[in-house]
Amino acid sequence: MPPTSTVDRPSNVSEALARGRLGIPSVIFFVLSAAAPLTVVAGVVTTGYGVIGVTGIPLAFLLVGAVLALFSVGYVAMSRRVENAGAFYAYISRGLGRPAGVGAAWIALIAYNALQVGLYGTIGIAAEPVLDRIFGGHPHWAVVALVAWALVGLLGLLRVDLNGLVLAALLIAEIVVILIFDLGQIGNPAGGQVSFATFSPDNLFVPGVGAVLVLAILGFVGFESAVVFSEESKDPKRTVPLATYLSVAIIAGLYALSSWTMTVAVGPDQIAAQAGEQGVELIFNLAAAQLGDTAVTIGQALFLTSVLAAMISFHNTTARYTFALGRERVLPAVFGQTSVRTGAPRAASVAQSVLGLVVILLYAVNGWDPVVKLFFWGGTTGGFGVLLLIATTSVAVIVYFARSGGGENLWRRAVAPGVATIALFVIIWLAVSNFANLLGVAPDSTLRWALPAVYPVAAVLGIVWALVLRGNRPDTYARIGLGAASATAAVKPEAPATVEVTR
Repeated sequence: MPPTSTVDRPSNVSEALARGRLGIPSVIFFVLSAAAPLTVVAGVVTTGYGVIGVTGIPLAFLLVGAVLALFSVGYVAMSRRVENAGAFYAYISRGLGRPAGVGAAWIALIAYNALQVGLYGTIGIAAEPVLDRIFGGHPHWAVVALVAWALVGLLGLLRVDLNGLVLAALLIAEIVVILIFDLGQIGNPAGGQVSFATFSPDNLFVPGVGAVLVLAILGFVGFESAVVFSEESKDPKRTVPLATYLSVAIIAGLYALSSWTMTVAVGPDQIAAQAGEQGVELIFNLAAAQLGDTAVTIGQALFLTSVLAAMISFHNTTARYTFALGRERVLPAVFGQTSVRTGAPRAASVAQSVLGLVVILLYAVNGWDPVVKLFFWGGTTGGFGVLLLIATTSVAVIVYFARSGGGENLWRRAVAPGVATIALFVIIWLAVSNFANLLGVAPDSTLRWALPAVYPVAAVLGIVWALVLRGNRPDTYARIGLGAASATAAVKPEAPATVEVTR
């Protein structure tokens, strides 16, 4: 028999996110901004070609997109039954139990904070060519990072739909420029002939395929965040599924197209050498040759705004995870409060901003490399954490529907998530095997194991904390995974209210 919980609460006004402010386009803008298309095309794709040397990257994006589409089948089916800004945390709590859910929450906080804060390490580099053109020089990277930090922190305290409008403007311009670059590249093929060789399986399933698949899945990080904004969506049961599927399709199509046209312009047999030599500048050098300096200037400016848009999106996602945990008292209750005026998760947003400020100052004072040791290591480690969460959530979806039935057909509750789970755990195994390559460190480096090991340690600590709550604060334990119901159904105006929760 499910346990019951009786909880005293004077008011739930400050424990609810603003409802009805986000439609399907706004949620998609949040999701795609986290994916940072121009950053991935200019950085991740060229890294894959130049460092790993595997030319089948366009096919890798399509394969990973197919795996994540299969995962999304069960993911969105469960979203119709579990509406919670904690997303992975809530789903794993409902499927695998509250201790596993809290363990997942700890992983999510580390992963999303690593992704968001890591971006401060590259904003200075992204701003250099833009500031050089305008002012003939550029300030220290930390100055640029602090300006970006202030803007992101301010937006995090405003209405979520205002954030969506900012992201919409930045993202539309970014995607338009990527497509223009793609047209320029395909219109000027190397040797005068368009080649589709990079879509051949023979060019993907070679030594190094593991690292390429991991890089490809890192390019999708953020697609899962549609569920995070479910409580603020106008029609969650319609918005979340459409936003999730459309985001996966757009990301897969855009990345596969852009990574392919790059090989068309350079030549499949030359792409590895050229990407290794030119790095991030490859796409801009191609644009300069095919479209002129104006196109390059616009592209470099949008590369800067791409990083900024990703910061805004990840800040909002991370703040809502923290809010969800505070609302259910897994974290201190102050994090579960929202602004009455804007509906934003005020305390959670401020906490995230404080962390970003500390990291920026720490790296600046110590003179640490912000690109490699903050952006690259933070992004890779954060992306790996999200991969772990996706795979665990896929298992949780299967278990949840096996226990509850849920009225879903066999495809949605078992087959699609089952195939996705197998594929995701294969990618995890490949990620661990190739982590030294992903970090760019020696195979015997301590970081090769230390960074991925952060997550199992965090998961164990989260599980222990959940067991402590079960023993010492059963009311709090009973609320884990309830989402908005933890704030509304537990209020007792006259007599104690009874909240029924799942195990």
